[in-house]
Amino acid sequence: MPATNHDPHTWREIAQTVAIGARIQRRKARGKSTKALEKRSEEIRLKAEAREEGRRK
Repeated sequence: MPATNHDPHTWREIAQTVAIGARIQRRKARGKSTKALEKRSEEIRLKAEAREEGRRK
């Protein structure tokens, strides 16, 4: 179930994305690569959007 009517993400997906965002910021501050974390965040977003699009049809 989505967190809000305007957002396709569940509360769990929101929490995961926020945690990944925090890890990305820490890694950027240390000068390390964030590509894998950014990819995971994008996968979460795409999965949520696809799920909600399927419910609308």
